[in-house]
Amino acid sequence: MHLAYPAVLAALLFCTGLYGVLARRNAILVLMSVELMLNAVNLNLVAFDVWLRDTLHSGQALTLFTIAIAAAEIGIGLSIVLMVYRNRGTSDIDRLRDTAEGPDDEASAPAQKAEAAA
Repeated sequence: MHLAYPAVLAALLFCTGLYGVLARRNAILVLMSVELMLNAVNLNLVAFDVWLRDTLHSGQALTLFTIAIAAAEIGIGLSIVLMVYRNRGTSDIDRLRDTAEGPDDEASAPAQKAEAAA
């Protein structure tokens, strides 16, 4: 097996995921793009493990660790996105600033500062 085939495929997957992270506005699509990037890394780890004929199979072990971390990341990330969607009504990343800041907080901030100064 040539190492170039999985390396090129992994590079294409990683670039596709990077484009998705940089260009998308929906938080769920950004999470999917991050998962695509992690899968590209996993493909590289397994391909280099097979190519180097490692007796400990450290590439495959690290791949299993990465899959476990990715599963935890997607579980926590998806729960955060769902809570933000319930509170704000949108999962658009550009429209979200801070989860603790409400739409009325910005308008009342100057009035609160004026009251505190008086």
